Amino acid sequence: MAIRISDIIIWILFIASVIMFLWYIFGNSTSFEQMILVFILTVLFASSTKIINIGMKLNILERRFNSLAKDFKQHINKI
Repeated sequence: MAIRISDIIIWILFIASVIMFLWYIFGNSTSFEQMILVFILTVLFASSTKIINIGMKLNILERRFNSLAKDFKQHINKI
């Protein structure tokens, strides 16, 4: 299983959001809006990569169904 760049970016953003949350809770540092911004970026990036993967899988499924329909039409024409 190969590690994709998008997975690495998601992990980096997740770790940054955890660090910013802990920094917000235990120290005088970032504002609440900055902490939420990093968390939202992490969620948005993760969901966008999943949507892209689902889109690619749907394209593959569509091609397979088209091939199956073509084979079925050929079989019907032979009868």
